[in-house]
Amino acid sequence: MKRNLIGAALAAAGVLGSQAALATDGYFQHGYGMKSKGRGGASTAMTTDAYGGASNPATMVFVGNRVELGIDWFRPDRSARREGSAGGAGFLDGSADGNESQNFFIPEFAFNYMLQPKLSLGVTVYANGGMNTDYKSGQLDQGVCQMGPPSGVPANLLCGSGQLGVNLEQLIIAPTLAYKVADKHSIGVSPLIAYQKFKAYGLQPFGAISSSPSDLTNNGHDTSWGYGLRIGYYGEISRQFSVGVAYSTKISMGEFDKYKGLFAEQGGFDIPENYSLGVAFKPSDKLTIAADYQRINYNKVNSVGNPSNQPGCMPTMPAGPGVGAACLGASSSSIGFGWDNIDVWKLGVEYQWNQRLTLRGGYNHSDNPIQARDVTFNILAPGVIEDHVTLGFTYQLEGNSEITMAYMHGFKNSVSGPATNPYFNVGGTETIEMSQDSLGIAWAKRY
Repeated sequence: MKRNLIGAALAAAGVLGSQAALATDGYFQHGYGMKSKGRGGASTAMTTDAYGGASNPATMVFVGNRVELGIDWFRPDRSARREGSAGGAGFLDGSADGNESQNFFIPEFAFNYMLQPKLSLGVTVYANGGMNTDYKSGQLDQGVCQMGPPSGVPANLLCGSGQLGVNLEQLIIAPTLAYKVADKHSIGVSPLIAYQKFKAYGLQPFGAISSSPSDLTNNGHDTSWGYGLRIGYYGEISRQFSVGVAYSTKISMGEFDKYKGLFAEQGGFDIPENYSLGVAFKPSDKLTIAADYQRINYNKVNSVGNPSNQPGCMPTMPAGPGVGAACLGASSSSIGFGWDNIDVWKLGVEYQWNQRLTLRGGYNHSDNPIQARDVTFNILAPGVIEDHVTLGFTYQLEGNSEITMAYMHGFKNSVSGPATNPYFNVGGTETIEMSQDSLGIAWAKRY
């Protein structure tokens, strides 16, 4: 049984690595596992599934023997526009949606095995992502972009050639060991093995501020591996009340060599540290109310958190390289996307309607990590969603199996700021906005 489950985990990991593209709480998922997703992501103090490696490893020893497999359809709707450019003349105005790639199908997988009554071993396979946009070209004319007469050659919204966009995918495999230190209290640890791939295209004008313009854009996908650690505690204080705490280190990733002219530290792109605190209250045998607080420290990853107006880079027109430590890719102080650290609040309700059916609902509120000063760079990554609502259910089948479904809607949000472009003084105001929907289904079996 254990060998079969490990093989299934590796197979699921291979599928996940080619599919992940998400953006809810910044570029983290709002929850991991369909039950958590139905509760708005609240999971740190819950023991209902085997996805503890993605939230709180300590919960796994209370889960029992389980195997879980699901798939989530995710549909983000993102767009960008520029108004009032060129001193109000507007000939550099434009708008585009980033939805040439819009439908994503993200598998998930987890299992848990009780080695002893107080000791469990499991694996959670999950995904992050979210820096995914795909804008058609043709919003502007290349000649106008270069402040000359129209040339008839189409340019994208940032005056680059061809389509404009990025794609970031992150897969994390979390083998998990959990141990009961007392009858109702446990600790857990999950080594985090991370794989990511990235590509960017249509960014040619940014060569003027890149330390290595040939390693900036249109180089296809590049990949990297990295490692981190998540630890957690879970405790049942009483029959009605439980608590959980979890912490994940920053996952140190290898560099994207093909994009060392884009990301700080010659292609560095680590996965940020994060931690969560959770409580669950059970006022009756049928009703559970769960709440989580999560902190995600995007600002501590230089390529993500450094501001896009970082001083110390002198553009070289027209194609670079830029001169200075702040130029794209040059150093730890290079220009970045300017994402702030964010606080995330998750509230979920779970109600056992009858012996077979459990209903869920939830609300998730996240800070917006993007400031007005960084709107131009974040046309590529408009992760501005703040408010999400969720619904879900689990239906018990015969043979210790169950089906779970979850739906999420992320309400439209936008950020506006001054238009900036290293190739010329665009002027005007740019706006990025996004809304989202997801619908997932999962099967699980106790064995």
